[in-house]
Amino acid sequence: MQDETTGGMTLGSAIDRILEALAPLDEMSRRTAIRAVCEQLGIDLHGIPQQVPPSTSVGEPPRAARHAHAHPTAPADIRSFAQTKAPATAMEQAALVAFYLSEVAPETERKDSIDKEDIKRYFKQAGFPLPKRPEQTLVNARHAVYLDPIGEGKYRLNPVGYNLIAHTLPRRDEQGAASRRRVGRKRQQAARRRQGAR
Repeated sequence: MQDETTGGMTLGSAIDRILEALAPLDEMSRRTAIRAVCEQLGIDLHGIPQQVPPSTSVGEPPRAARHAHAHPTAPADIRSFAQTKAPATAMEQAALVAFYLSEVAPETERKDSIDKEDIKRYFKQAGFPLPKRPEQTLVNARHAVYLDPIGEGKYRLNPVGYNLIAHTLPRRDEQGAASRRRVGRKRQQAARRRQGAR
């Protein structure tokens, strides 16, 4: 079978490059990378391709498509959004701020990058504890592979950070544990009331 050629690259060589890039990663990282690439290219993993305008670059999916897929009814204020997603660490909170500003915020606030001033402002609005060094929080989020540096102290949400906020949070096991704790407390309170009534 002869490889199809697209833009000077054969289908076979494209597959080889993808395999070479994914080979060093563990299975979970491979799944995340493949999912992120499919989202950015507008490929539906269930087999139905999304309509991607020709003017959209490969590295940047159309904003309207991203919004409809990730959060069709996302709250407009960051505090409500943060409560919905429940990020557990300052790094996840930084990724949430970047996601909020690029995907959810009102158009007048929307931007594609964040810096330490955004961390200070939006951590306060979200009700997150303020870090002593906001710039270090951004560096840590970069090391966690949620953000990419773009120069001058600014960072942009990358596909890993996007997937974290759009698809991973809130974590189901954390929700289940919280629910179990609430049920346990209610049972204890009911038992105390029964004992007091005797």
